[in-house]
Amino acid sequence: MKRNISALAILLSLLFSSLAPAAFAQTRGERPAASSAQPAAAATTTPARAPQGTQWVNRQLGNGLEVVVLEDHSVPLVTVEMAVKNGSFTEPPELNGLSHLFEHMFFKSNRATANAEDYLANIGKLGIAYNGSTREEIVNYYFTTTTPNYPVAMRLMRDSIRYPLFDEREFERERQVVIGELDRNESNPYFYLNEALMNRLFYKYPSRKQPGGNRETVSKATTDIMRMIQQRYYVPNNSALIVTGDVQPEEIFKQAQELFGDWARTEDPFIKYPLVEHPPLPKSEGVVLTQPVQNVVITIGWQGPSIGKDNPATYAADVFSFILRQPNSRFQRALVDTGLVNAADISYYTQRNVGPIVLSAQTTPDKARAAIKAIYNEVAHFNDKDYFTDEQLENAKALLEADDLFSREKLSDYSHTLGFWWASTGLDYFRGYLGNLRRTSRADISRYVTTYIQGKPRVGVVMMSDEAQRSAQLKPEEVMGQ
Repeated sequence: MKRNISALAILLSLLFSSLAPAAFAQTRGERPAASSAQPAAAATTTPARAPQGTQWVNRQLGNGLEVVVLEDHSVPLVTVEMAVKNGSFTEPPELNGLSHLFEHMFFKSNRATANAEDYLANIGKLGIAYNGSTREEIVNYYFTTTTPNYPVAMRLMRDSIRYPLFDEREFERERQVVIGELDRNESNPYFYLNEALMNRLFYKYPSRKQPGGNRETVSKATTDIMRMIQQRYYVPNNSALIVTGDVQPEEIFKQAQELFGDWARTEDPFIKYPLVEHPPLPKSEGVVLTQPVQNVVITIGWQGPSIGKDNPATYAADVFSFILRQPNSRFQRALVDTGLVNAADISYYTQRNVGPIVLSAQTTPDKARAAIKAIYNEVAHFNDKDYFTDEQLENAKALLEADDLFSREKLSDYSHTLGFWWASTGLDYFRGYLGNLRRTSRADISRYVTTYIQGKPRVGVVMMSDEAQRSAQLKPEEVMGQ
């Protein structure tokens, strides 16, 4: 996960601290029973890929529920997670943010609590931590507990996902909580930077890239809409049960069959409610955004590859981004070592429904114009044969693989990684990632740069204070590199 944290993502972490998913709890602070919506892709990190030798196994139940188990007995802990292919990519404007609101209702009243089921009697003493997150292409929920108590977590998951009650009083409270999150976000200048970039980059269907939603749709939401979302997306053939830690796979498969085997399969929701096709950008656009900030933040976004349409480009994107992120790269030496910017990064966010490529940098008002010019000059040379060395290419692959291995150290986090890749790429892509990564060549990177970056329409956004803009007099044409 570390390898894809961009300078922009670090800056935006202040904005989205209330929305940070459980997957990033180790760096942003985990809330014991809260809910969250991952910000739009410009502020997002892509979770780490499957490390070599990962011994996770999967099996699909007769109703289509995918069950994924990663066995590790080093620590007597178990994480039980449910991943659902839902999120903002399923949301037209009138539903935007309601996947996130549904997530808030997930841990509320259900059949078991209403009936005072015996297994809930001592739930407060079992040490079960729980949370959830909403992103563009996944909503996930998890329980982490000690080994003896994981069967309780499995039953909790069953009752939460299959038998919610959507109590009106609880719903009204959670709706106000979500509105409060939106209010806090809009008080932060970086919210507007992210919005300006993503709304233009995905100009026809911006709601499909906004997991947090908006105040209007949340305010008008009803419990009937919550039930509609449940019936449409919370079905076994659109979900995955992921269990990691001190467990035996066969026992998990058996329990999954007992608890979820009679969960009724439905029609594939993406056949009945197909995803939109984000149209290509017709032209480049530049924006100068004034907000009360001290430094100048520069972002440039392109529409990148989609999983299922151009998988080879996704591997090349990861390798190329990692090369440029290294301190000894030409990119860093030209921008950071010269003092033109304080930080610079480029990243690709893996998505099935068009992943964005975002270049970000931070500088001072007096260097803004020169920094923008230098950034576009580097972009113009991305395809030069000497822009990176063979050694840098091979080192990037090795470092990416090592980073993936480290990502498995905390299985409660790795379960979120498994869920993300199951939803956005599929398990076959996830399993074959490192092999395809090792095969990435200069020609692959050149094709990626040519296809998605150089000479392609882009969105450039510069955020600075009113005072800095009065002094700099930056024009939108400059921001988009003309």
